[in-house]
Amino acid sequence: MSEIERYEVNEQWAHSGIVKAGDYCFLSYCVGNIGRPIEDQINGAFDNMEERLAMVGLTLENVVQMDCLFRDVYNIPVMEKVIRERFKGTYPARKSIQTQFAHVGGQEGLHFQADAIAYCG
Repeated sequence: MSEIERYEVNEQWAHSGIVKAGDYCFLSYCVGNIGRPIEDQINGAFDNMEERLAMVGLTLENVVQMDCLFRDVYNIPVMEKVIRERFKGTYPARKSIQTQFAHVGGQEGLHFQADAIAYCG
């Protein structure tokens, strides 16, 4: 296996935003537009994902798996709409999970987060 590369290392949170290991990249905590309506937050998370993927020369087409976390899992149809618009048929395998985010914004803050695995081999 080739060297493991870590990007967006956050010492305070003790995590990396993206880790490239072998033929795969692992992205965590993709969020954006916190505090805005759910569709804006979903688009913001995918904007953040695209920015991170670009750091290693990849695009959304390289994403093969996503974990999508919601404050309210009944917003899945909104996410599916955005995925159809953004991924244009190159859909990754995914699962959706409802969670209480431990975020400073509380109920009015974070409503969506995505983690992903991208193929880069």
